[in-house]
Formats: sequence, C-alpha cells, structure tokens
Amino acid sequence: MNQNITISLLEELQPEILQQLSKLLIDVVEDGASIGFLPPLTIEDASAYWRGVHGPGVLLWAAFERGTIVGTVQLHSVSKPNGAHRAEIAKLMVHPQHRRKGIAGMLMDTAEQAAAANGRTLLVLDTREGDPSNLLYQSRGFVKAGIIPEYAISHNGSKTGTVFYYKHQKKPSPAVNVTGK
Repeated sequence: MNQNITISLLEELQPEILQQLSKLLIDVVEDGASIGFLPPLTIEDASAYWRGVHGPGVLLWAAFERGTIVGTVQLHSVSKPNGAHRAEIAKLMVHPQHRRKGIAGMLMDTAEQAAAANGRTLLVLDTREGDPSNLLYQSRGFVKAGIIPEYAISHNGSKTGTVFYYKHQKKPSPAVNVTGK
C-alpha cells in the first residue's frame, strides 16, 4: 500500500476540491480514458459534471497524494426496491502521472467495502473493451457478463465496445471503515 496516498469520502465539494476534480477529469480524458467525455473537455463542462455528481445514493471518494487529488471512484446505490442489494462502481480514474502505484486498487477496496457495509452484495460496472482496466476488474473477481459492440465513440471518432462486469460479495464484519478516513 502506498503510504503517501489517503482516500477520503467527499461529502461536499469546496471550490479547491471542485477545481482539482475538474483538472483530474480533463487530464484523464485528454489521456484517452473512456469515461463518458471526449477531448477537448472544458473546465466549465468538467466542473458542471462534478457539481451534478452528489445526490441520494451516490458516494464519491478521492485519493489524495500530499493534498492533491490523484484519483476518484464513485458508488451508485440502486434506489429501486428490487435493486436494494445492488450498486454500480463508476468513474474510477487515476491521473496518468500517478498510475501503477496501487491507487486504483485502494479506491476499489474502499468502494467495495462501503457497498458491502451498506448491504450491496451485487456490484456492477462497465469499461471500454481492451482497456487495462479490464485486467484490474478481473483480478478483483469481477466476472464479464458481456460486451456491447460499438457502445461508445472514442476521441478519434471510432466506435468501441464496452464490457459489463458483475461481482457478488458478502457483507463485511461491523469493524469495516466505509468512509475511507
């Protein structure tokens, strides 16, 4: 585990945090990440996205290295009665200059533990076909449910497939820290 990284639940977006989140989003999109946006992404559009993230059933964590946000992940709990056992892992991103430090794993650990602590025993997520993230999710026990071809448009205009994954998990013992603090 990287001693310089701390994971914190973001319960409100102060201006400095919003600015850092927006910069992170712009940088990962510019690097080619398929997270719903295409370059060039403006600071206004990135900020608008982050302002709209917080809401009922959504938890947002950030990975900090020496006070700077270097990664994020979200957990979206299903609010429908027939989905009270389910949550989606969304927008896992790590700044390109901070990859290969275990940050994505730390963020996933936090989201998975929080999901289990909240009774969410089925996790789902999706990612672009062929991206390195597929290896991360598979190594964590996520099972490929299927691929939808030509699901998203890439920065170069080509259409790419998206892989959908799921994972069943057990509820943790009461001692699990779900805030990431």
